[in-house]
Amino acid sequence: MRMLDGKVAIITGASSGIGKAAAKLFAAHGASVVLVARRDAALASAVDEIEAQGGRALAVVGDVTEAGTHDKAVAAARATFGGVDVAFNNAGSVGTMGPLAEIEPRQWAEVLASNLTAAFLGTRAQVPAMIEQGGGTLVFTSSFVGNSVGLPGMGPYGAAKAGLMGLVRGITADYAAAGIRANALLPGGTATDMAGDAAQREWAAGLHAMKRIARPEEIAQAALFLASDMSSFVTGSALWADGGNAAVKL
Repeated sequence: MRMLDGKVAIITGASSGIGKAAAKLFAAHGASVVLVARRDAALASAVDEIEAQGGRALAVVGDVTEAGTHDKAVAAARATFGGVDVAFNNAGSVGTMGPLAEIEPRQWAEVLASNLTAAFLGTRAQVPAMIEQGGGTLVFTSSFVGNSVGLPGMGPYGAAKAGLMGLVRGITADYAAAGIRANALLPGGTATDMAGDAAQREWAAGLHAMKRIARPEEIAQAALFLASDMSSFVTGSALWADGGNAAVKL
């Protein structure tokens, strides 16, 4: 069963990791996908992979911390594919790490911009387009960091990812009656570029009850559930895909 037949999905951070895995999975399930990221060549490669498998995809190159990038993505989705049904606001960055009292205000602002403000800017562009066509679904990549645990040196990142839960609940309060669903996806450690080297990945695996970190494709499957009608009565919620991190304190 294809879960997104006839849908149009915008995916940010789509040039690698969870975003790229989700773009390929959503396309395989029938969605036309708009891939957003800063890296032109990597985006083009992702589009080529999707089209080689018979999917429909286009790339929008831009910085998600800029409102114009989201406006451009929505305009491209509507012009090329006819609308916007799903937005997976996945882009983010760890940013500068260190004890909070040693973080400069500029560094704090950069982490919040890429993880939280970017999600707001996406929402601001995506929701009006969805309302025009009777509804839609937003999914935001949060994290176990800042929600079930705090990790040394990751205070700004944890604060930004925790803030996404407030954004999700605010969208739900404002727009659920208009047919807009919004949910947060909370992955555990995942084998992406952000996971660091082999030693860092091994350390992260020990934080999880399953004693491993996720493959990007596993997190993409959770995103697909939230994006699809399988979760039609789920909104304002958090879906933990964290290998048991929140359930078992180690």
